[in-house]
Amino acid sequence: MKKLVVLTGAGISAESGLSTFRDAGGLWDNYPVEQVATPEGWARDPALVTRFYNNLRRQLLAARPSRAHRLLARLEAAYDVTVVTQNVDDLHERAGSTRVVHLHGELMKVCSSRDPDNPRFVRTLTPPDVEVAPGERAADGSLLRPWIVWFGEAVPQMSTACEAASAADVFLIIGTSLNVYPAAGLVQYVPAGTPVYVIDPKPVPVASSPHLHVLRTTASAGMEQVYTELTGHAAPPTE
Repeated sequence: MKKLVVLTGAGISAESGLSTFRDAGGLWDNYPVEQVATPEGWARDPALVTRFYNNLRRQLLAARPSRAHRLLARLEAAYDVTVVTQNVDDLHERAGSTRVVHLHGELMKVCSSRDPDNPRFVRTLTPPDVEVAPGERAADGSLLRPWIVWFGEAVPQMSTACEAASAADVFLIIGTSLNVYPAAGLVQYVPAGTPVYVIDPKPVPVASSPHLHVLRTTASAGMEQVYTELTGHAAPPTE
């Protein structure tokens, strides 16, 4: 079975009603990145950061996977699919994707602020209890913090993503500006000659090649076309 590797960004989740960070009216307009997405912001005001991510979780509970999410999951019937996402939501999993690499962490998980990547102290929040009280502690006694990779922190899953990209038979990019590194460099690991599809209504900085297919449209409309091209069948209805 051919390997399909997919890199997704905020554009695929925007169709589900989740605010993006960088677009006009996005989350960074209301909360500076330094305040809620850096270790320094956490150290300065952990209660504010905790409230910010509690609010994001409430938004996520109200969101549903888009048609693009669901069509990606359907492709597992024809391809060995690995989704590498810059998003911290769980919409890929809820749509049915079974192999998802979260480069920037997971919104529905919390961890120790002393030892964030120690699996002993990572906990998954489930509805309806998705809010963390300011001052709440992890099992090691440190403050509970979101299991999110903040700016200035290492990206533990990057090596896994690079390994997947280097074995791709088809590489698909959906809804990401490719402005955030190291994720933006992932396409450099794709073998030469591999078909690369880009779905985004805005220009995306990917080197031109005979194997590059650019679809300047939304995630779901683009996935309809890509699904048909990769399978030879019309995209099936999804919920």
